[in-house]
Amino acid sequence: MSALPPTLPPAPLHPEAELARAALSAPVLARAVRLARWAGPHVRVGAGGELVDEQLPEAAKELDLSGEDAAADASEAWRVAVDTGLVEVTDPPEEAVGEAEDEEDGPYGSAAPGAELATVTSGGPQDVLTLWLGALDTIVSDASVPDLDDLEELTEALEGGGTVDFDALGWDPEGESEFLDEALITLYLLTVSEGGAAGTPLPLPALAASMIVPDDMGEPTDDILEQVSETMMRLDVKFRILEPVGLVAYEPLDEALLVEADPAEPVEPEEEDVSRYGLVRLTPLGLYGMRTRLLENGVDAPAVGDLAEKDAATLLTATARYPQEAVRAELEQWLAGRAAGAAAHELLAAARGGDADGPLRRLRAQEALQLVGAEAESEVRAVLDNPELGGLARVWLSERGASEVPPPAEDMVFWLTVDTVAAQLAVEGNSEELQALVEGLAAQHSGFFDAAWRVEHPATADVLEAMGRLHPDKKVAKEARKAAFKARSQQQG
Repeated sequence: MSALPPTLPPAPLHPEAELARAALSAPVLARAVRLARWAGPHVRVGAGGELVDEQLPEAAKELDLSGEDAAADASEAWRVAVDTGLVEVTDPPEEAVGEAEDEEDGPYGSAAPGAELATVTSGGPQDVLTLWLGALDTIVSDASVPDLDDLEELTEALEGGGTVDFDALGWDPEGESEFLDEALITLYLLTVSEGGAAGTPLPLPALAASMIVPDDMGEPTDDILEQVSETMMRLDVKFRILEPVGLVAYEPLDEALLVEADPAEPVEPEEEDVSRYGLVRLTPLGLYGMRTRLLENGVDAPAVGDLAEKDAATLLTATARYPQEAVRAELEQWLAGRAAGAAAHELLAAARGGDADGPLRRLRAQEALQLVGAEAESEVRAVLDNPELGGLARVWLSERGASEVPPPAEDMVFWLTVDTVAAQLAVEGNSEELQALVEGLAAQHSGFFDAAWRVEHPATADVLEAMGRLHPDKKVAKEARKAAFKARSQQQG
């Protein structure tokens, strides 16, 4: 597996019943099922369980396939059927092998419907998905083999009793597998980082660039652009293979571009016609499949809803750095199984603390409380006098038009301001939204920095230093830095 961040955003998975239906309708698995029902005494297979060449046209006809790829598609479906147990293959008798050593044809094994065929009609959603995952393994393996021309050269070498010079063929089996692995993991990360928006296709150049261009690079060099172009071409081949199993939805690279392009020049997609360069997205089934593969490799790949039964402290800590869409989905599922008052009480208790993660916990608690109804008012009022929670409690009550909300003391206002900016810094870093917030704070509060440095909050100095970096007005930025120095001196004293 490629290097992964320590915390993955959660995947928003569709219901298993829906995913199972999608699995059964995926062309590769659907064809494998049809061939399993077709298998019988009339079917002859080779030593590796593959259909003999003479039977491929018959198998293709059974699948209503035609054209130059019909035999290859039928062969692929048969491999999936054998690998997943939809078809059971019987080897030829040993005596037959001995008798036919010098014969060109034979001996042949036979095939029959396998035990897993019953899963298609009587298995539960999880059984069907397990079957599909087996098909996915076969197709991912297929996507890591060399191009057809190289494969023919490789086969000829093996049949001639010679050795294969992989370097001469320009094919690195392990490297091909790692390349595909990296591409699929990158696609998964980009998908879940955007909240799992499976309906949003990713331009192939963007995926290739995510794999090639260093994060800290400004303008890509010609060499980097050429690598991106080569990666796009390789990805195009891979995704064409992977689409029929239902892992991805793929709009292929326009082959006319390959004819039009100068091989010596890197591909630079025109923004208005980016679809010509290929569009790819993980399907909901593909998101499920990739998460399962990550879990099987020991990666902690959460799914939305994993926290529904956890306590509030675990919820607030785990969602601290989730994408916003994933945060809301997780909070909604957690709240769905709890009474409003009890949920609010638990959230507010978990939000306390002067540690470095406290601001983020309070931000998530505030977002969760926004989803809680007015029946939680008594629990929220109970923390009005708490120096850490009193500010957000007043905001919550005021937004709901509650009566008799006491005005906050000035020190509580500034404490809440520092806490809010500290949380936003942890979530967004130096974003445009945070810069706008900083500008607004400095403009709305006369003498803001003179009061802010006195706030007894663990993040006061860090927040003021960030405001000094973010504020575009040099005079205001200087005031912020001076206030940060005073705050730091106060903390150390």
